[in-house]
Amino acid sequence: MNQAETSRRLRWWQMLGGLLLAAGLAACGTPLPSQGVAAAPETAPAPAPARMAAPRAARAESTLGTQWGEGRESNIRTVDATRLSPDRPQAVSQLRYSDETSIRRALGSRVDRQLNVLLADGEVEWSVQDGQGRPLPIFSTRGGQDFQVAGRSGERYELVYTNRSNRYYEVVATVDGLDVLSGQPGSVRNDGYLLRPGETLRIDGFRKSRSEVAAFRFAAKGRAYANNTPAGDARNVGVIGSALFEVRVNERDGGARRPPEGAAGRPQAFPGDPARPYAPPPQYRR
Repeated sequence: MNQAETSRRLRWWQMLGGLLLAAGLAACGTPLPSQGVAAAPETAPAPAPARMAAPRAARAESTLGTQWGEGRESNIRTVDATRLSPDRPQAVSQLRYSDETSIRRALGSRVDRQLNVLLADGEVEWSVQDGQGRPLPIFSTRGGQDFQVAGRSGERYELVYTNRSNRYYEVVATVDGLDVLSGQPGSVRNDGYLLRPGETLRIDGFRKSRSEVAAFRFAAKGRAYANNTPAGDARNVGVIGSALFEVRVNERDGGARRPPEGAAGRPQAFPGDPARPYAPPPQYRR
């Protein structure tokens, strides 16, 4: 191969190399076909923050219920009164109850002990008293509202309300979920007892008539009135409830708020067989 041919081939390869290099550079400068906006790389979702449950107030499971006790004389008369706020009670509160050992075991060292509970910003004091009029201890966690009354099986008790104000209040009370006047499921819509200014009201049993109640007595849960009457529910055994309504009274004196046996003066075909607006007796299954 002579020198001239060699020189021509070298120039040809140099030209070819230059063309290839130019083509490569052109390819690098050409935009890629549109593929849409590329998504950012997926990252694993941040773990949801753990839900920290608020510590549950220590609570003793009730070992007691309230039995339909012996008949006690308790006279009432009815009063014409009107709730100032029918759908909004001034106070609603509840007391759970059990034996003292179970309560102390549940609360441990974080225990407060008191003798009553304040309702309606302290205008009414509510206590549970034994048959001799001594307040039963009410326990709670320190600074808490989880009130628990210590009772003893066989012990008679009363619900006691003292009005420290100049207002008239209606007290709607339940025991084991049953209304203490009617023996039916408790509701703040039910009628209640009148609590006059500066006076003390004692509710000492399920009302059987205008002149008699069946005493409240702590007993084994199986003997509870709520476990032995069609209106009762075993899940509610072990709790006492109170609701307060401020009322305007249209008579000078009173006991229960309204005539529970119907409007006064209404004709009755069988006056010797009055309707039963009060609590029916229990029906023990064994």
